[in-house]
Amino acid sequence: MKEKLIKQLNHSYSPYSHFRVAALLQMKDGREFLGNNIENASYGVTICAERVAIFTAIAAGYHRNDFASLFIMCDNEKIGMPCFACRQVFTEFFLQDMPITVMNPNGESKTFTVAELCPYPFNEDDLK
Repeated sequence: MKEKLIKQLNHSYSPYSHFRVAALLQMKDGREFLGNNIENASYGVTICAERVAIFTAIAAGYHRNDFASLFIMCDNEKIGMPCFACRQVFTEFFLQDMPITVMNPNGESKTFTVAELCPYPFNEDDLK
């Protein structure tokens, strides 16, 4: 896992922040999807590694709740946490007990459930 994420960091397009992020999404059927952050001079259209992996899986035909686990690596000593845009996407597609592991290249990691990262989600119930 760690080696795949380190390799994926090299695909990051982050010429502005130089903050490289990689994600590996595991599906319940065993398939994996990789993602990396892709920046833009207009920061609002930048996309995070987590959402690249999730949206690629959706484009490949996977559906809500087909996901098993997510691993995220930031290219620094600190264990980076997912942004709130990504957390919103997690609440849309992942089960509340799905594990999300955040790590650094040294192998230090922390694992959370979606419910722990997103204790008060905005979801379909809020739209009723």
